[in-house]
Amino acid sequence: MRLTMVGTGYVGLVTGTCFANTGNKVTCLDVDSAKIDRLNRGEVPIYEPGLDELIQRNVAAGRLFFTTDAERAYSQADVIFICVGTPSDADGKADLKFVRSAAEAIAGAINALGPNQKPKTVVVKSTVPVGTTFLVRDIIRGKTDYPFHVANNPEFLKEGDAINDFNKPDRVVCGVEAAEVGEMMKDLYDPFVRQGNPIFIMDVLSSEMVKYASNAMLATKISFINEIASLCDAYGANVNRVREGMCSDSRIGNQFLYPGLGYGGSCFPKDTLACISMGKEVGVPTPLLQAVHDVNQEQRALFFRKIAEEFDGNLAGRRFAFWGLAFKPRTDDIREAPAITLINWIAAKGGKVRAFDRVAAANTKRELGEKVDIADDMYQCLQGADALVICTDWDEFKNPDWDTMRASLKQPLIFDGRNLYRRPALAELGFTYISIGRHPVRP
Repeated sequence: MRLTMVGTGYVGLVTGTCFANTGNKVTCLDVDSAKIDRLNRGEVPIYEPGLDELIQRNVAAGRLFFTTDAERAYSQADVIFICVGTPSDADGKADLKFVRSAAEAIAGAINALGPNQKPKTVVVKSTVPVGTTFLVRDIIRGKTDYPFHVANNPEFLKEGDAINDFNKPDRVVCGVEAAEVGEMMKDLYDPFVRQGNPIFIMDVLSSEMVKYASNAMLATKISFINEIASLCDAYGANVNRVREGMCSDSRIGNQFLYPGLGYGGSCFPKDTLACISMGKEVGVPTPLLQAVHDVNQEQRALFFRKIAEEFDGNLAGRRFAFWGLAFKPRTDDIREAPAITLINWIAAKGGKVRAFDRVAAANTKRELGEKVDIADDMYQCLQGADALVICTDWDEFKNPDWDTMRASLKQPLIFDGRNLYRRPALAELGFTYISIGRHPVRP
């Protein structure tokens, strides 16, 4: 098939590249000429393991193209995927201006092609409030009388493992109005579900809701275990042992039940707030989701209070080393990252920060400027620091050189927001070790 991806962000690039890799001809369209120029030079603007090699392979094979030419991109496509951003506004509501703009441009292209065209299918892949796919349909209908179809096809990609997620999906969800569109979507996704994972063809509104319900459930699990961790802190229990005991129950499972600094990134914060906003719009209270959001935001404040209390509330002139800046490993995404929040709070109290993250450092420097110094090496980052703060569980942090760490820090003090280490071992090594949901240990 001939496909066009509207938007070359995370979803558009991964989706377009993986579809090209199964033989489709894919054009990725973006209004950002600088980004398109970079892609045409073989430079990938996001960090996602394996994506750069896959892009290069499919460009070389003549199946993947990048352009700012909307007329060309739309006129040649059988299926147009809208993959633009839907950021939260000040009230947490999804901002649909990019979706609306894409719909209007597609309508103009359909109208320009005239009455003899084969009906195009416009697929909303962006995460959008329930009813948005029909909004896209109505915008296009308002500008052309020529036939077309709409569908919804939410994405379920984890940053850092998106290629594998797309190639081996747990499920594919498609919301359609016409049966023939459902069959076309099955044909498109058939190469990715050969091992028997399901393709669910359903109504459009339910398809849109599946995405929000899925992310809200995962966000709830994260906030739940963090709230349990706070109880463990208060009563002296060990959240790691509690987690092991509860997760052995097959009804509960063990996914997304790791205590830490809360969720971040571009999906869970935005989508949880969007669910709350959707409820407000139709008069349906969502107290559980509001609590999920509140617990998540409070988790960072709880951790910051642990840092401040260790220094009797006086952070002025103190230097902190940060290991990890991305909201999770295997990505350069710092959107809603706990590290960024903590660095801002430390800077506001007069503290200094030197940070190390092999992937997310450049994005952090652009975001925070003089609030953070960037180290080229994880041990150089520690030199002269009053404490180490761990915010991202990159693999290279899991078995460090303890002697070098102890010699580099002013005092052997670690605040671990990811519970990477065994507490008794840290005490034996001479460290004061403060983590999540476990009593601090001191030498």
